[in-house]
Amino acid sequence: MDVKSTKASSILADPSPMNKSRLGIRSNLLPCSQSGPSFTTSVPTVTRKKPGKLDDVRSNGWLDAMQSSSPPRKKVNKDFNGVDLVSDEAEIAYQFWMIRYPSALNSFQTITGREMNKKLVIFLDYDGTLSPIVDDPDRAFMSDDMRSALRSVAKYFPTAIISGRSRNKVYELVGLTELYYAGSHGMDIVFPAKDLVPEKHVKCVKSTDKKGKEANLFQPASEFIPMINEVFRNLVEITKDIKGAKVEDHKFCVSVHYRNVDENSWPVIAQNVHDILKGYPRLRLTHGRKVLEVRPVIDWDKGKAVEFLLESLGFSNRSDVLPIYIGDDRTDEDAFKVLRKKNRGYGILVSTVPKESNASFSLRDTSEVQDFLESLVKMAQEDDDEDASYDTN
Repeated sequence: MDVKSTKASSILADPSPMNKSRLGIRSNLLPCSQSGPSFTTSVPTVTRKKPGKLDDVRSNGWLDAMQSSSPPRKKVNKDFNGVDLVSDEAEIAYQFWMIRYPSALNSFQTITGREMNKKLVIFLDYDGTLSPIVDDPDRAFMSDDMRSALRSVAKYFPTAIISGRSRNKVYELVGLTELYYAGSHGMDIVFPAKDLVPEKHVKCVKSTDKKGKEANLFQPASEFIPMINEVFRNLVEITKDIKGAKVEDHKFCVSVHYRNVDENSWPVIAQNVHDILKGYPRLRLTHGRKVLEVRPVIDWDKGKAVEFLLESLGFSNRSDVLPIYIGDDRTDEDAFKVLRKKNRGYGILVSTVPKESNASFSLRDTSEVQDFLESLVKMAQEDDDEDASYDTN
């Protein structure tokens, strides 16, 4: 295994989105031609009122999608001492599911390809992978131990975080300059100026990273920024009277969180988003874990971001490189699919419940993610020790 220490890299700064056949959403609300009507940066007046008609979101399957993307918590019983006991049936189902998606910890040697002497490149999601899912997304903090493990992994392997959050926000939460960061599901990437700029991507511009060093900035959806800002303001206004609703601006996409909203009000949120998107045929809706996300209609996702970073870092189409992607969300499925294609690498799904995935392996929760990262570090340190011992003999 080639685990020679990589130099500190410059800062880079949820199954795949449901298609309309699964959601039953009308074609004018999902991916279409990018030649939509022009838009302005002015904010139209938004009338805040309780929707009088909810048939739209019921008939087009939005509510079903919201419920299916928000699985219930595991059934937990109490023993006579008050200790939590997870349902035996749930655990049995999970163990059967792991036959298809084996534990990445138990399959560590298979995943790392140690005997094939391949160089690892690590990609990770943030929420639900490095930090637990919490009620308030502003408080989704990773633990100090996780940060330490992540810093150590980046010492030995090129490591990138690809998050649905804005690039600046995910960097603020992680705070490590050793990593690459890609925000807005890969629509906002910064990488060192010394690295390659793929010829087919002409939208790269010169910028600076968090260290003030020259860098390349890639934002394939830059033309959508005024539109996204407009939609964000409209959604904030139209949902502000719904208790528990939270709207986040991720620069190239907008998230509407309903985790803390009474389920009886979910149809109201869905209808509000539906009504706003009627005026924006160049935007589409995807579903995450108790979150609706509004994104530009462009051919770009986390899978494309993985390919872009591999090519930019000089690792594309190399037989001696093994990419590993760890994530928990539907949007991570695009990355899993890219790595599964032609056995290019491994996707690892983080989930406490059984679900279909393009991943090859699984981890149960963030604590197991940390264990996996620490195992990578231990392996790298052992290889370094072996090399040092060989050099002295």
